[in-house]
Amino acid sequence: MNRSNTSPNKKKEKESLGWIEHTISGIAGSIERAVFTEENARKQGWLQRVDPRAKLGMFLALILAASLSRSLIILSALYVVILIAASVSKVPFDFFVKRVWLGIPFFAGIVIIPSIFLAGAPYLFQIPIGPIHLGVSIPGLSSALVFVARVGVCVSLAVLLVLTTPWADLLKSLQAVYVPQIFILLLSMTYRYIFLFLHTANGMLEARKSRTVGRTQGKEHRRWISGSLGYLMNRSFKMSNDVYVAMLARGFTGEIRSYSAYHMIAADWIALVGSIGIAIAAFIAGRYI
Repeated sequence: MNRSNTSPNKKKEKESLGWIEHTISGIAGSIERAVFTEENARKQGWLQRVDPRAKLGMFLALILAASLSRSLIILSALYVVILIAASVSKVPFDFFVKRVWLGIPFFAGIVIIPSIFLAGAPYLFQIPIGPIHLGVSIPGLSSALVFVARVGVCVSLAVLLVLTTPWADLLKSLQAVYVPQIFILLLSMTYRYIFLFLHTANGMLEARKSRTVGRTQGKEHRRWISGSLGYLMNRSFKMSNDVYVAMLARGFTGEIRSYSAYHMIAADWIALVGSIGIAIAAFIAGRYI
C-alpha cells in the first residue's frame, strides 16, 4: 500500500526537477544561438551588408513611425516591408514570425483586453457571463488591434536588427547616437552574465542528477534549489569583481571595441535616407487613413 501511494509522488518530483533542468537548458541554448553564434548575422544578406550605424538609424526611424501610427493599414504595410527586408536578408521566415508573434504581442493582447469593453459605444457583439453581458465595442476592438499591431511591428524591427547585426557591432553603433558608455557596458555584461549563469545552473543540475543514486524527497529538492540559488548569487558577486579586475589589467578603459571598421558608403546612405523617407510617409499617411 505504501509503495503504491508514494510512487506517483516520487515520479512527480523527478519530473519537476527534470522540467527545471530542461527549461534552464532551453533558455541557455536560445540565448547562445541568438547572441553568441550570430548565425543569421554572418549571412550574406542585404541588412548584413549595411553599416551598423546606418542600420540603427533606419530601425529607430521606423520604430518611431510605427509607435506614432494609429492606422492598422499603415502598420500592416510597415510589417510587409519588414518581411521583405527579412527575406532579402536571408532570415528564415517561420523562425522570424514565431520569434515575434509567440512572445510580447501575445501578452500585449492580454493587457489590452479590458479596453475592448467600452460602455456606451456601439457593440459588435455581447458575451454573456452569468447575469452580466459584456459588450465588445467596435472602437475598443479597433484600438486593441492597432495596439497589438503596433507592438508587433516594433518588436519585429528590434528582433530583425538583433538577428542581422553582430552583438559587438550593435553595441558599438550605439555610440553614434551618443548613448552613455556605462549603459552600453552594462548592456553588454548583462547578456554575457545571463548566458554564463544559465549554463552554470544547468551544469549544477546535471551534476546533481549524475550523483543521485536513490530517490529523494520533495523537501530535499526544495532545500537544494534554494541553496543553489544562494550559491549562484554569491558566485555572481565574486565573479563580477574578478572579471572587472581582469578587464582593468588588460587595458580596459570603458570603451566598446570591435574588430570591424566602419565606413559609410553610398549604399548605406541610400538605405538610411530611404528608411527615413518611408517613416515620414507612413507618419503623414496615417493622419489621413
